[in-house]
Amino acid sequence: MAEHPGSGDIEPVPNRTKGRTMAGNDLGGLLGSLLGGGGQSGGGGAGGILGSLIGALAGGRGTGAGNGSNPLGGLLEMLTRSGLTDQTQSWVGTGENQSVSGTQIAEALPDETLRKVAQDAGVSPQEAADQIARTLPTAVDRLTPTGSMPEGSLEDIIRQQQL
Repeated sequence: MAEHPGSGDIEPVPNRTKGRTMAGNDLGGLLGSLLGGGGQSGGGGAGGILGSLIGALAGGRGTGAGNGSNPLGGLLEMLTRSGLTDQTQSWVGTGENQSVSGTQIAEALPDETLRKVAQDAGVSPQEAADQIARTLPTAVDRLTPTGSMPEGSLEDIIRQQQL
């Protein structure tokens, strides 16, 4: 195929994807679709925030959440260690999802990770934590329809859940 300079050029995505299989914007788009569209404001909506969070954790740098190609399990483990066991189990389980506050999310995540996610989304760290708190339970619930963490990479799991 011939390239046509100037028509349809794709600008590089500013996300840093060192060692990750999917760019944060791609992952954010998949998560946004999973959450029912992306009509939300602020840095790419809920999917963008969660994509950035998962991407930051997949980088692994000392977060304790690097879990191979499925950093979601590492994130849930991190939240569990922070005292949010009942909440995370409710999201994975088949019952009603328990809520979590932005403050609880902010306390559970490493400061550096939350600052990076907020910067990527163009919001304050507290707003990023609030958006994560609002959307993470639904995302985890939809990614774990059988009540347990599916096998495979996070990208494969997200794609499997597309309707």
